[in-house]
Amino acid sequence: MLSIPNPFEALNSLETLEILETFESLEALETPCLIIDAQRMDRNIQSMAEMIRKQRVNLRPHAKTHKIPAITLQQIEAGAVGITVAKVSEAEVMAAHGIRDIFIAYPLVTASKIERAIRLSRQIELLVGVDSLAGAQLLEKIAGRHGHTLQVRLEIDTGLRRTGVLYEQASELAAEITRMPHLRLTGIYTFRGSLLAGKPTLDVAAAGKEEGTLMVQLAERLRAQGIAIADVSVGSTPTALYAAAVEGVTEVRPGTYVFHDRMQARLGVCSLEDCAGSVLVTVVSRPSEDLAIVDGGSKTFATDIQPGTDPLQLRGFGHILELADAQLVRLTEEHGMIELGPQAQAANLRIGDKLRIIPNHICSTVNLHNHVMMQRDQAYKRMPVLARGMLE
Repeated sequence: MLSIPNPFEALNSLETLEILETFESLEALETPCLIIDAQRMDRNIQSMAEMIRKQRVNLRPHAKTHKIPAITLQQIEAGAVGITVAKVSEAEVMAAHGIRDIFIAYPLVTASKIERAIRLSRQIELLVGVDSLAGAQLLEKIAGRHGHTLQVRLEIDTGLRRTGVLYEQASELAAEITRMPHLRLTGIYTFRGSLLAGKPTLDVAAAGKEEGTLMVQLAERLRAQGIAIADVSVGSTPTALYAAAVEGVTEVRPGTYVFHDRMQARLGVCSLEDCAGSVLVTVVSRPSEDLAIVDGGSKTFATDIQPGTDPLQLRGFGHILELADAQLVRLTEEHGMIELGPQAQAANLRIGDKLRIIPNHICSTVNLHNHVMMQRDQAYKRMPVLARGMLE
């Protein structure tokens, strides 16, 4: 049985010792490492909480970005109703550190994961996703075996073509789920990102409005069939504010906003000055005037947001803070190749110099690091990414 400790009691473990390890200067840090500017993060957390509070909907951030329970607790203190995760193992880590309201926004379709979710739901308020009849039937079978009722939300495909029942088939599946005695359908949810009319877009306001409208219309249709839909959960970081403005939306689930990244800046959601996360790297080689090699490669930077792809058309794998016309153009496992323009060449970059790079996608980058360095003023504290690598 899961034991949930008081999150405000110090844990007598190596994790606590790591959190307390402090470095007094940037030069003292080993590279590559991921630095989080705590003051920027604080502002991001408060800003999103205030904006969503004004819309009178619930904020349930996705923990995929930071994977750190202490940050989740900070988000809840700022006004979030709970947290969203993608994996049962992430939910277990969060629950073990005091988070009491968790939504696993992912279909659970194996007996072992469902068994774990049921154990967890006896300890905390737990919601799980479902998007198929086969998945619902397995949830019902195992919950029935335990004499337990699981709270579920039906995932809807609103154009991303990922998980989610097809929009036009949702009514039939919702009706089937309501007939299952050990499942309680509480609502519907979707993840759509910056899509408009089925295509990637930079018009996040229109994308958010369309996302919210589609889901509210579906909820009204289901209610007209006699299906009680309480939750209408939508919204990524770029669309959350605009989707929340649609009357009938009850919850948004942004994640990236806590740190922001180059992708969000390109979408116009934030500025580069709002980005709390950056990777510190060291120049290890200068093969030519127009090329510098750093010690951060594909094991340090996420590569899922490729340069030169629509709609973002980003140049390189990150924004180099110190060098205006330099680009991180290529990555191998342990090497990052930086192409230097005329201004960067004039900066006379030397072997041993350190650079800070805002990654294209912070979420996947965090998952590559066992810990982050939390920076407050000029002090850096090591904080373990406790849910890092929790994939099952």
